[in-house]
Amino acid sequence: MMEADQMLDAKGLSCPMPIVKTKKTMDTMEPGQVLEIHTTDKGAKADLTAWTKTTGHEMLEQTDDGDVLKFWIRKGE
Repeated sequence: MMEADQMLDAKGLSCPMPIVKTKKTMDTMEPGQVLEIHTTDKGAKADLTAWTKTTGHEMLEQTDDGDVLKFWIRKGE
Protein backbone atom coordinates (compact mmCIF):
# COMPACT_ATOMS: atom_id res chain seq x y z
CA MET A 1 0.00 0.00 0.00
CA MET A 2 1.32 3.42 -0.91
CA GLU A 3 1.51 6.21 1.62
CA ALA A 4 -0.55 9.25 0.66
CA ASP A 5 -0.51 12.78 2.06
CA GLN A 6 -4.18 13.30 1.25
CA MET A 7 -7.11 11.11 0.25
CA LEU A 8 -9.87 12.13 -2.15
CA ASP A 9 -13.12 10.17 -2.13
CA ALA A 10 -14.69 10.65 -5.56
CA LYS A 11 -16.81 7.49 -5.45
CA GLY A 12 -20.23 7.84 -7.07
CA LEU A 13 -19.17 10.88 -9.09
CA SER A 14 -19.25 10.74 -12.87
CA CYS A 15 -16.92 12.38 -15.36
CA PRO A 16 -15.65 15.07 -15.22
CA MET A 17 -16.12 15.51 -11.45
CA PRO A 18 -13.32 13.14 -10.35
CA ILE A 19 -10.85 15.17 -12.43
CA VAL A 20 -12.26 18.50 -11.24
CA LYS A 21 -11.98 17.43 -7.60
CA THR A 22 -8.52 15.97 -8.17
CA LYS A 23 -7.31 19.25 -9.67
CA LYS A 24 -8.83 21.30 -6.81
CA THR A 25 -7.20 19.08 -4.19
CA MET A 26 -3.84 19.05 -6.00
CA ASP A 27 -3.86 22.85 -6.09
CA THR A 28 -3.77 22.88 -2.27
CA MET A 29 -0.86 20.42 -2.03
CA GLU A 30 2.90 20.88 -2.01
CA PRO A 31 5.13 19.54 -4.83
CA GLY A 32 6.15 15.95 -4.12
CA GLN A 33 3.10 15.18 -2.02
CA VAL A 34 0.95 12.20 -2.97
CA LEU A 35 -2.82 12.23 -3.46
CA GLU A 36 -4.78 8.98 -3.21
CA ILE A 37 -8.01 9.04 -5.23
CA HIS A 38 -10.89 6.56 -4.96
CA THR A 39 -13.48 6.59 -7.75
CA THR A 40 -16.13 4.33 -9.22
CA ASP A 41 -16.05 6.09 -12.61
CA LYS A 42 -14.51 3.62 -15.08
CA GLY A 43 -13.58 6.49 -17.40
CA ALA A 44 -11.34 7.93 -14.70
CA LYS A 45 -8.53 5.51 -15.58
CA ALA A 46 -7.99 7.08 -19.00
CA ASP A 47 -8.93 10.57 -17.80
CA LEU A 48 -6.57 10.67 -14.82
CA THR A 49 -3.73 9.10 -16.78
CA ALA A 50 -4.06 11.73 -19.52
CA TRP A 51 -4.52 14.53 -16.98
CA THR A 52 -1.34 13.63 -15.06
CA LYS A 53 0.66 13.58 -18.30
CA THR A 54 -0.56 17.03 -19.39
CA THR A 55 -0.16 18.65 -15.95
CA GLY A 56 3.32 17.37 -15.06
CA HIS A 57 2.18 15.20 -12.16
CA GLU A 58 3.21 11.57 -11.82
CA MET A 59 0.88 8.56 -11.73
CA LEU A 60 2.59 6.33 -9.18
CA GLU A 61 0.16 3.46 -9.00
CA GLN A 62 -3.36 2.41 -9.81
CA THR A 63 -5.34 -0.55 -8.57
CA ASP A 64 -8.81 -2.00 -9.00
CA ASP A 65 -10.43 -2.89 -5.69
CA GLY A 66 -13.72 -4.40 -6.80
CA ASP A 67 -15.82 -1.53 -8.14
CA VAL A 68 -13.44 1.07 -6.75
CA LEU A 69 -10.50 2.33 -8.79
CA LYS A 70 -7.64 3.68 -6.68
CA PHE A 71 -4.96 6.04 -7.94
CA TRP A 72 -1.86 7.53 -6.35
CA ILE A 73 -0.60 10.71 -8.00
CA ARG A 74 2.50 12.65 -6.96
CA LYS A 75 2.25 16.39 -7.43
CA GLY A 76 4.80 17.81 -9.86
CA GLU A 77 6.86 20.98 -9.39
